[in-house]
Amino acid sequence: MNAQGRLTAKDKAAILVVSLGKDYAAKLYKHLTEDEVEQLTLSVSTVRRVEPEVKEAVVREFYEMCMAQKFIAEGGIDYAREILDKAFGSKHASELIEKISASLRVRPFDFIRKADSAQVLSFIQNEHPQTIALILSYLDPRQSAYILASLPLESQTAVLVRIAEMGASAPEYIKEAERILENKLVSLNFGDHTKVGGIDCLVQILNSVDRSNEKMLLKSLEEMDEELAEEIRNRLFIFEDVARLGNQAIQRILKDVDNHDLAIALKGATNEVKKVIFDNISKRMQQMITEDLEIMGPVRIRDVEEAQQKIVNIIRTLDDAGAIIIYHGREDEVIV
Repeated sequence: MNAQGRLTAKDKAAILVVSLGKDYAAKLYKHLTEDEVEQLTLSVSTVRRVEPEVKEAVVREFYEMCMAQKFIAEGGIDYAREILDKAFGSKHASELIEKISASLRVRPFDFIRKADSAQVLSFIQNEHPQTIALILSYLDPRQSAYILASLPLESQTAVLVRIAEMGASAPEYIKEAERILENKLVSLNFGDHTKVGGIDCLVQILNSVDRSNEKMLLKSLEEMDEELAEEIRNRLFIFEDVARLGNQAIQRILKDVDNHDLAIALKGATNEVKKVIFDNISKRMQQMITEDLEIMGPVRIRDVEEAQQKIVNIIRTLDDAGAIIIYHGREDEVIV
């Protein structure tokens, strides 16, 4: 491959993945569907020698497209064009905008994202829980978290359930909800079926709520739907988040972890997780786990995931008991 102009989108995606390296590529794969993973893996397997200038051009194009999408999401097309003009010149800015404008649509309730959260709350708090759930699914998780926490508890639970169960929303319903709210917010001046909401969206919102409110919401949700509450609870902290814990928290957690489970869990762990674990165990234990990993041989993904989930459950139990504190944002953990 030595001519970027002849590369297909799949070619470029494959070159990008190869250029990123296995660690970053693994993180990228987590955001893809099974079909996308299959197609991308197939494309990667066909990549042979790539000229350095082609690789550089593909990575640069990806970076520029990411920046353009970020600016559009933050302030719209005009805002993005103004910044891109200054960064890349008018011609190149227009090319970038043109490349993404066909696939990028302004998200519903875009006008609400620019409004103050307290003002938004005052306008939507008396709406039906289904309408509130739809709106919160489109907002920034932090904005949604503030609004959700400000609603009466019974409304919070009703909205939580609807966000989790939300799937494809008819465009006419979205447009009608937009029209009503735009009329209410006019003083602030500011058809495909679109999939919104769902468990992932709800987890994002709850991850932006403070810990005390999260516990209260999950307890209330558990009374309504125990299975849903447990699924959300397990996804609020995942095994990869161990890499972001502080040393004291790690050491406390490892006291309750079975060494065999730890070895199996580390079999499928990222380098970041392995490092933070090894930094908090003795040299002798490091050697034992390293030897176990070397002689263990192939391990079923299901067994690795089960071992990792056991450790996550221990972490959640310690957090609930106050032995460690997991802060949202994952900056620092403390022992109390």
